Amino acid sequence: MGTCFSSSTKSTAEIAPFDLVVKPPAVVASSAAARTRGSAQGLPIATAVTSTATASSAVTVRLNGPPNSLVTSYLRFALLHKNVQLRFVPSGDQKTTIQVGSETVSGSQEVLLRYIEEKFPEPRLMIWKFNLEGFDEATPLIVRTIWLQHRSMVWHMERMLRWSEDLAARGGRRAVDPSVGTPKMEIRKFAKSYTQLQELMVEHAQMEERILFPVLESVDRGMCKSANEEHGRELPMMNGIKEDIKSIGVLNSGICSEELSSLASRFKSLQMMCKAHFEEEEKDLLPMVEAAEMGKEKQKKLMNESLEVMRGTHSHLFDFLLEGLTPQEAMQYIDLLMKFGDPDLISSFLCQDIVD
Repeated sequence: MGTCFSSSTKSTAEIAPFDLVVKPPAVVASSAAARTRGSAQGLPIATAVTSTATASSAVTVRLNGPPNSLVTSYLRFALLHKNVQLRFVPSGDQKTTIQVGSETVSGSQEVLLRYIEEKFPEPRLMIWKFNLEGFDEATPLIVRTIWLQHRSMVWHMERMLRWSEDLAARGGRRAVDPSVGTPKMEIRKFAKSYTQLQELMVEHAQMEERILFPVLESVDRGMCKSANEEHGRELPMMNGIKEDIKSIGVLNSGICSEELSSLASRFKSLQMMCKAHFEEEEKDLLPMVEAAEMGKEKQKKLMNESLEVMRGTHSHLFDFLLEGLTPQEAMQYIDLLMKFGDPDLISSFLCQDIVD
């Protein structure tokens, strides 16, 4: 995770994918902890990705534009991945501008993103071709979105596992980080974060069952039997973990060490099961979507149908989803939605936080 965290007092659950890309100097490790603490507790990316430690973080960037603009929202997400202080200024003018000190820049989305990349080069966001894990422009759209959703859910699952193991190791005692609060406060934050993850995973599974699997089954009946069975095994385990967390929440701290150890063990089982399930889908099922030889319009329709099924989580857990991705992966996901998604649907995802 980087030597800069070796002397930090923060839990290992607080290290986000962002930290694997941008590692702050050792002298500012405590500030890095403040920036990443929100990720462990399910806070919005605007809270989780904020730092005042590095040279660029001293800079305030003013983003001016209409709050319901996709371009404005896109640039907001890009700037939230940079070590800057972002200030959004709503404007009735349809033109989006970026102001850094006395310098004001306007132009197209691509021009403004290039400016952001040149002004604040780390972490690098722009990849002009989809080249993650060997994918390319020929890879079906729904395969790219599902693959990125898998990446996010795997990371969040591993984060929750680390957090549960940390809770078990402490036996329910207070965390070193004072911002976590009392043991009961920490359990409430843990429960909220798990509820968000469970909601994302359940909606993702529903999307596959309603949209992806029928397409594959129409080509080769029985192809998705194993994946459907995996979904059936995972849901009761997820519900059981949720009940365990509720039970621990009503116990007094210091007397729930056995329950916390059991919770960590169940998390480990779920994490291993889900990771193996995702890997199996990516190896055996997703390549079959490309073999189905769908045209671009059919691909766009399928992707939008999948996003419609996941409207709930994408409307209020979009930041949570992006937190589980590296900055490049997060921008790749937003690029896919911007380029191929229905504008009204995508606007309900991207513009939600900026309008609120």
